Amino acid sequence: QVQLVESGGGLVQPGGSLRLSCVASGSFFSVNAMAWYRQAPGKQRELVAVITGGGLTNYADSVKGRFSISRDRAKNTVYLQMNSVQPEDTAVYYCNAKLRRSTLIAEADYWGEGTQVTVSS
Repeated sequence: QVQLVESGGGLVQPGGSLRLSCVASGSFFSVNAMAWYRQAPGKQRELVAVITGGGLTNYADSVKGRFSISRDRAKNTVYLQMNSVQPEDTAVYYCNAKLRRSTLIAEADYWGEGTQVTVSS
């Protein structure tokens, strides 16, 4: 069984910072790209940031220059450092990982249950 568990969400004031973490645990052969998505009320889930197995990163235009994604491969953990947050960043943030359970099983998407981030004064 594979689990992705997010942490670090909460209430933060506009202009503040927050750091999200996501740990992948269970039995698997390899973890490739990891990413953060978010879904605001009444909106579709959108990609926030992604980091490849080789460490390349990409960001949604709305968060470029404010958010930073990183990973610790040894700990199977991905982070999202959120700076200068704004009310429009309010959403449930989901961790995504593309991983292989074994060499005999193709890569698949796994998701965490999400962590709420609320930006409000």
